[in-house]
Amino acid sequence: MNPITNPIRWTIHDLDALPENEELCREIINGELFVTRAPHWRHQQIILAIGGALYQWSKQTKAGVVATSPGIISSQENSVIPDLVWVSKERIAEIEDQAGHLTEFPELVIEVLSPGERNIYRDKQAKLKLYSQGGVQEYWIVDRFNQQIEVYRQNNGKLTLQSNLTKADDLTSPLLPHFRLPLEEVFA
Repeated sequence: MNPITNPIRWTIHDLDALPENEELCREIINGELFVTRAPHWRHQQIILAIGGALYQWSKQTKAGVVATSPGIISSQENSVIPDLVWVSKERIAEIEDQAGHLTEFPELVIEVLSPGERNIYRDKQAKLKLYSQGGVQEYWIVDRFNQQIEVYRQNNGKLTLQSNLTKADDLTSPLLPHFRLPLEEVFA
């Protein structure tokens, strides 16, 4: 058997040709198609906890906006739907298109891990590389199973692991002055 030398490369136009299915999330990372089902309700609870804290901080500071599951189409071969993002008011004006999609990456991206090797690979490998190349300043990977958050920050053009926080820690960020979220509230 011959190895595949020219694997199929998906584009955003290919997604338009697929039948609508609201129960599936389809993302393309570097031309590779990833399909997942709607996440577990506990996954959604974590998104609400972190998103709510970011929303309150953003409302008080007027520094930016938070969004759940925004479409980010950074190229023909990269279309992702992160769980949660925060983007400064200055940057949102630069990266939002008329359809309401983001055409570049925001400063902060948050993903909550779903079970399964392919899902973990997508968030911890493929998306980490994509977000790193796309200039994301911080990337939080939330592991609800182990009640941990990996915090990655830009360092010389690459997102690198800065800390691994547990339920006993507080989540803070240099991007978000005076933002503090006790992780016991997230993993309650």
